[in-house]
Order: sequence, then structure tokens, then C-alpha cells
Amino acid sequence: MLKIIILLAFSIIVIDARKHHLEIRNDIRQYISLSSFGFYKNAHLIVKISEFRLVHGQENKIFGLSLDKTVSDAMRQNTDLHQDRCFLDEKNLMMPISEPTLFFVMNFKKEKVLVNCSRNWQNMNIYEEFKNLHYDPVVNNNGTIECNINPLSLKITKTDDTYKYYEFKFVMFVNEGDEGLYNLYFHACPNYDPDPRNTYMLNFNVDIEEMNYKNYLSATEIPLPILYFMMSILYFLSGLCWIYVLRRSKHPVFKIHYLMGVLVFLKSLNLMFHSINFHFIEIKGEHVETWAILYYITHLLKGACLFITIVLIGTGWTFIKHILSDKDKKIFMIVIPLQVLANIAEIILEESEQGSLEHSTWRDIFILVDLLCCAAILFPVVWSIRHLQEASATDGKAATNLRKLKLFRQFYIMIVCYIYFTRIIVFLLKITVPFQYAWLDELFREMATYAFYVLTGYKFRPITQSPYFNIRDLDDEDEVEILTQTGLTENISKVTNRTLGTTSVESYNEDEKENLISKRESSHEYD
Repeated sequence: MLKIIILLAFSIIVIDARKHHLEIRNDIRQYISLSSFGFYKNAHLIVKISEFRLVHGQENKIFGLSLDKTVSDAMRQNTDLHQDRCFLDEKNLMMPISEPTLFFVMNFKKEKVLVNCSRNWQNMNIYEEFKNLHYDPVVNNNGTIECNINPLSLKITKTDDTYKYYEFKFVMFVNEGDEGLYNLYFHACPNYDPDPRNTYMLNFNVDIEEMNYKNYLSATEIPLPILYFMMSILYFLSGLCWIYVLRRSKHPVFKIHYLMGVLVFLKSLNLMFHSINFHFIEIKGEHVETWAILYYITHLLKGACLFITIVLIGTGWTFIKHILSDKDKKIFMIVIPLQVLANIAEIILEESEQGSLEHSTWRDIFILVDLLCCAAILFPVVWSIRHLQEASATDGKAATNLRKLKLFRQFYIMIVCYIYFTRIIVFLLKITVPFQYAWLDELFREMATYAFYVLTGYKFRPITQSPYFNIRDLDDEDEVEILTQTGLTENISKVTNRTLGTTSVESYNEDEKENLISKRESSHEYD
């Protein structure tokens, strides 16, 4: 299994992080989301389109880019909402747009890239080769400002009997007041035509470099290396505390307790490698494969260990039973492969380019499989709750079973809250807060995960007072006085020997001995 994980990690480390390189081949999408990046002042964006293949005689087709600026991810450009129209068409260029937007229209006849901007974006610095500022605001008679940006060069790099190949490049610098979340799209207007004969197969390369002054991380990610490092230290110290509790415990310590400790240390290692990985992206703009592979290996192991631990606690393994039922085994056969698939999908999602076809496919797979895993791990807890409800009404140990039932219900609520918060609330937080605070979603996710770990460890720590660990629920916890029918045994009491777990019955007659033995056996029944 470990060899498979390592081979998978090596096979997907092919993308240069914040230095993007995307190859589009035989694509028919109407628009392609190429990148989303948060820029502060003094940041720059470099975009190069190369190897753009166009059939001879089709120079009238419209292709190009759009770059919009938003405050948060929830305020995306109309591109996401109106995918049935071409934004590069002359009529649509004149329409009012709520967000500041910049358009790059490829004009193959003039071999130029025409640059237009919306009326609410008045301050931009567009270069072709880090020189010659191409921005000249023109003030109309009515006082409004329109953008009149010099066109970029659209070069023919090579040609053959069927195709011409073009390329162009631009550089944008972000000034003070222009900070925001920038979204870059590629548009293929022929593919908006309902006539399938006008559908065009896209073939080109995109190279993108995004940088905040000397930092390759987006404004939404700059605090993450420190955050992951601090959380890694916190988990490591918590793991040491857990080992100390297990070593000093005078009460039964089960295998599941050690598995919980392994989970905490795996989480600490995973966050440490994640922090180191982000650090190298910050200074180099790309992964260092060694640290990236270590991060992905620990990410897979941690994810599988987390779900295994939750399911084992939910089924009561090693606490109240030492074997798993067929129903429990089926849950493991479902949850573990799904969780491995979800982690693989998440890794591929992080490593694939935003504009690639597989990115959207694996994103949908990850969301679906992750939700299935979260739903599946609730079943063992529900089954245990149902079993305890039935047992509390039938086996005469209502008080103990009700205490166990209460603990299982609390654990169920903890799991539901953890899933709901980390999958839904955190996502809503990410898309609604301003772009420079989008990193808070990771902070709240990690804090919620840490709180879940701590509460689970506290609820199921090795102490005999916990109803979860009460395997031997004796009915005779207190001394029970039994009066006999003979003068010889009058006022003789039944005394429990708690060390040996036996009861002295020497003074009873045969019938009374048989009744007491049967009563003791019933009190030790497995619930």
C-alpha cells in the first residue's frame, strides 16, 4: 500500500505551483477558468498564451481573455452566471458590468490583441515586456473616463498547410488601491454558437506567474505556513500529553487508545510537512518534491486513520467487545476505500491546474466521496445507540446502559457538528469574507478539528468511571442483605469479594446456593 501511495505522489507532482503551465488539447469548452489569485499592491501578473492553433481561413473567429477583480470569492464576475453569451463580442463589451473587468480580444486579421476595460476600472498598468506602459486615460466631454490601451502584439510563431500558431504576452502591475481577488478566464466565442459546425477545438498553452512582491503565495494564503506550523506544534504537544496519560493510567488502556495517539502524531506530521511545502512555494513558486511527497503520504495515512478511529469508537471495539460484527466489517469495507479515494481526489485537485478538465472532474468526485464517507461513519454510532436503547429496557441494567446511551449520543452530536462545520460553515466563510481574510477558513477548520480530537479523547479516556469502559456491570455493587428461613443462618449477609469477584455462600442450603449462582450469572451477562 505504501508503495502505491509513493508512486501516486510521484506521478502527480507535475505542476509548478504558482508558476502555472497548462496545456489545452482538443477542448470545446466555452470558457475556461485559468486562475484565481489575491493581489496586494506592488504585485504582478504575467500571462503568456503560446502555440494557439488556428485553421487557415478562420481568422474571423473571436477568442480572448477576461480578467476581473472582486472583493471576495462570492462576488465572482458574471462569467460564472451567464455562460451562454460571449463577453468578447462588441455588443457585450458595451454592457455595464458590476465588477472591474479587463478584456483581451485576439484579432487575427490585424495580428493584434485589443485591450478594453470596463468603465469602473480606471487605474491599471499593462506592459508587454516589463516596459512601455500601455495606459492612456481619455476624458470625454461628459467627464466619464474610458480606457484606451494600446494593443498587444499577436505574433505568428509558425505555420503549416492547415494551421497557424500564435502567441502573445502581457504583464500587469497592481498599484495601491487595486488590491483584490483577480480571476482570469479564457473565452472561445465560436463555441457559444448553437450550430455544432461552428464549435472549435481549442489547442494552446498557458503560462502564468503570480507574485505578491517577493511572495508567490496568494493574499489568501500568506499566513498559512505559520498557521500550519503552530498547529503542528500544538498537536505534537497534545500527543505527548496523551502518551503521558496512557502511561500513568491505573485503569485499563485499550488498543484504540494507542490508535488515537497515532492519529494525533500523524496529524502533527501532516501539518508540519504542509507548512514546509507552503514555505517553498512562498519563496520559489513551486514545490520541492521531497516535502510534497511526505505531505501527501501523511495526508493519506491521517485521513484513513481518522475515519478508522471514528468507526472503531462508534462500534465499541476493544471497549465493550473484542470482535467486529459482520455489519461493522461491511462499514470498514465501504469507508476505508472511499476515504482513500477522497484523499487521492483531494491531492489531484491540489496538484492539477484550475483550468484543466480533470480539475473540475476530481473536484466533483472529492465532494461526493467525502460526503459519502461522512454519512457512512454515522451508521455504527446509530446502531450502537439503538442497541443500548433496546438493552436498557430488557436486561435489567437500565442505569448503566442509559449512561452509555448518553455518551454515544454526545459522540454522535460531536461528529455531526464537526462534519457540518468543516464542510459547510467553513466553505461559506471562505467565499463571503474579504479576500485578504480568506485564510480564516483554514484557521477555523483546524481549530474545529483540534476541538473534536480533544473532546473525543476526553470522553473516551481510560478511566473506569466512564460508562463506556464498564464491561462488568455487577448488580451487586452494594452489599445486599438476604434473610434466611432457618435459625442457624439468621441475619447472615451476602458479601461481595471485589478482589476475586466471587461471593461467599457457604452457609446457604443447596436450593439457596443454586438461586444465588444463577443470579450472579445473570448479572454478568454481556450487554
